[in-house]
Amino acid sequence: MEVGETGVPVGQARAGHPLSRCRPGRAMRVLLLTGLGALFFAYYWDDNFNPASLQGARVLLTGASAGVGEELAYHYARLGSHLVLTAHTEALLQKLWPSQVVGNCRKLGAPKIFYIAADMASPEVPERVVQFALDKLGGLDYLVLNHLGAAPAGTRARSAQATRWLLQVNFLSYVQLTSLALPSLTDSKGSLVVVSSLLGRVPTSFSSPYSAAKFALDGFFGSLRRELDVQDVNVAITMCVLGLRDRASAAEGVRGVTRAKAAPGPKAALAVIRGGATRASGVFYPWRFHLLCLLRGWLPRPGAWFIRQELNVTAAAAAA
Repeated sequence: MEVGETGVPVGQARAGHPLSRCRPGRAMRVLLLTGLGALFFAYYWDDNFNPASLQGARVLLTGASAGVGEELAYHYARLGSHLVLTAHTEALLQKLWPSQVVGNCRKLGAPKIFYIAADMASPEVPERVVQFALDKLGGLDYLVLNHLGAAPAGTRARSAQATRWLLQVNFLSYVQLTSLALPSLTDSKGSLVVVSSLLGRVPTSFSSPYSAAKFALDGFFGSLRRELDVQDVNVAITMCVLGLRDRASAAEGVRGVTRAKAAPGPKAALAVIRGGATRASGVFYPWRFHLLCLLRGWLPRPGAWFIRQELNVTAAAAAA
């Protein structure tokens, strides 16, 4: 047996030696990781999703022109929901969106489907959208807030003008739509489904105004959930944390800036629908984002290191 300079066989550590104190810590880490794994397994295994519960449901879905929003429309149509879809005015002017998305939803089985142009940068639009949905469907069971906007062309990403625009589209319009739809959702004991972003939980570089809007969503709807609970209002709020959107505009906006890959639209959309239908408080897709959000609070420095690995700092700084 080989003996080291301390007189203790190699690979062992005498009592009181620093090496001997590493083993309990290592064991605790193993137990902690095992416990986290079991927790996540139990969380994602417990699935009481009933597709039939969405048959005949009245759904107002914003941002349905492409990506996750388009896939959400198709899933709801397959499940037999009545739909009101919104898209940005430019998408409608191209005369491609209504015939493509609405036509596909009809083929997939949507009993009723309507669409309305909605530029959420205009503060008066949310009221028009909700009233249109109530007139067409007679009420709402689901309000699915999915629309988003990047900084308008010709503005610097961190300028006051761009920040004001981003807050209107990505936060204030969500608040307006919610406040207007809440009475109907209260009557139907319905659900609010808010499609947000990882940037609303874990800040990253060169996305200050957009991240601010997404953090605001988390704060507003987290507080609203508590208010509804103490008032015994049976309206569920599901916050959905998604990664990079699987759509051409999102990919183009971060080309060369991030190494992260977009999540597949159909799978992300199905995760959102399952979460809303089961009245879950949160949805994370991909699921590893849940762990990353937890790490932010527990181990902020390693979390920042993981984020940095996905970022091309030089390109991101130039884009800002």
